[in-house]
Amino acid sequence: MTNEVNLLTWILIIAITIFSILLVTLICIYIYMKLKTANSNKKEKTVVTSEKTESEKKHKAKQYTIDSVFNFMEFDKIEDNMIVQRNGTKYVMVIDCQGINYDLMSYDEKVAVEAGFTQFLNTLTGPLQIYTQTRTINLENSIQSYKEKVNQIETEYFKQKAQYEKMSMEKNVTEQQLKMAHYNYIRQKNLYEYGKDIIYNTEKMSLNKNILSKKYYIAIAYYTTELGQNNFDKEEIREMAFSELYTKAQAIIRALGTTGVVGKIMSSTDLLELLYVAYNRDDSEIYDTDKAIRARYDELYSTAQDYMDKKIKILDKEIEKKAIEKAKQKMLEAKSEKEKMYEEKEESMDEIVSNLAELILEENAENIGEDIAKKAIEKVQEEKKVRGRRSGKAKAE
Repeated sequence: MTNEVNLLTWILIIAITIFSILLVTLICIYIYMKLKTANSNKKEKTVVTSEKTESEKKHKAKQYTIDSVFNFMEFDKIEDNMIVQRNGTKYVMVIDCQGINYDLMSYDEKVAVEAGFTQFLNTLTGPLQIYTQTRTINLENSIQSYKEKVNQIETEYFKQKAQYEKMSMEKNVTEQQLKMAHYNYIRQKNLYEYGKDIIYNTEKMSLNKNILSKKYYIAIAYYTTELGQNNFDKEEIREMAFSELYTKAQAIIRALGTTGVVGKIMSSTDLLELLYVAYNRDDSEIYDTDKAIRARYDELYSTAQDYMDKKIKILDKEIEKKAIEKAKQKMLEAKSEKEKMYEEKEESMDEIVSNLAELILEENAENIGEDIAKKAIEKVQEEKKVRGRRSGKAKAE
C-alpha cells in the first residue's frame, strides 16, 4: 500500500512538472510574438516616415527661387559693357571678332596670317577664352529693310510713270525731253522689279532653317582679388575693372588686326543678345532680343489688378460713355430748340416787319405828312389782314 502511494506521488510530481514546463513555454512564445509584432509596426512607421521625408525633399527641390535662377545663369547683371559675376568679384568683357576665310587665301596671305597670329599669341599677358556661337540666320530685319526701300522705289516709279504719260500727251514737249522722261521711267521700273525679286528670293531663303552662321568671340576676365586688401567701394572697383579690361581689349584688337581679323568691344546691348541666344537656343530663332523684351520675357512674374479696382475702372468707362451720350442728346435738343425758334421767327418775320413799318410811319407822320402816313398805315394793316386770312386757311388745311 505504501508503494502505491509513493508511485502516485511521483506521477503527480512529474505531471505538475510537465505542465509547468508547457506553461512557461507558451508564455515565452506569447511574449516573443508580441515583441515581433511591435518591431514590425515600428519598421512600417519608419518606412512611412522615410517616404514622407523623401517626398518632402523632392517637393522642396522643385521650389525655384530667384537666387537659384541666377546661380544657374552664372552671371549677376550686365553693366558698362561688362558681364558681372560672383557678386561683383569677377568682370568679363567680350570682343566680337569678324572671321576671315583662310582657305580662300593665297600662300603668301596664309603665311602673313600665321605670322600675325603668332605675334598675337606672344602679346598675351593673361588668360582669355575663345567662344564660338552658331546661329540660324534671321533675315527678318533684312527683309523689312528691303521692303521699306522697295516701297520708296515704287513711289518714285509711279511718279516717273505718271510724268512720262503726262509729257507724252502734251504737244509743246520736245523729243529730247520725252526720251529722257522715258529713260527715267524705264530705269525706275527695272529697279522696282529687281527689288521685288530680291524680296521674293530673300523670303524664300529665310524658310530654310539650315542656313547657319558662326560668331566668334574673345572673353577676358578681371578678378577683384587682383586688388589685394583694399578699402575701395563697389563703384571704384567697377571703374578700375572697366579700365583694366578696356586696356586689355584694345591691345588684343590691335594684335588681331595683324591677322586681318577685325574686332570690337561688345556693348551692353550686344552682350544681352549674346547671352539671350546662349540661354534660349530655340526661342532666339523666333524672337530676337527686342521682341523678347516687348513680350516681357525679362519679367519673372506679373501682378494682376485688384478685383474691385477692375470693377471701378469698368464703371468709370460706363459713366463716361453715358455722359457722352447724354451730352450729345442735350446738344441735339438744344439745337432743335434753336431751329424751332428760328422757324417761328422766320414765320412771323412778315408780321414783325409790318408792325415795325407801321411804327416807323407813326413816328415820322409829321415829316412825311399825316395823310400819306395814314394811307400807308392802312395799306400795311390791309396787307396784314390778307396775310392773316391766308395763314388761317393754310392752318385749316
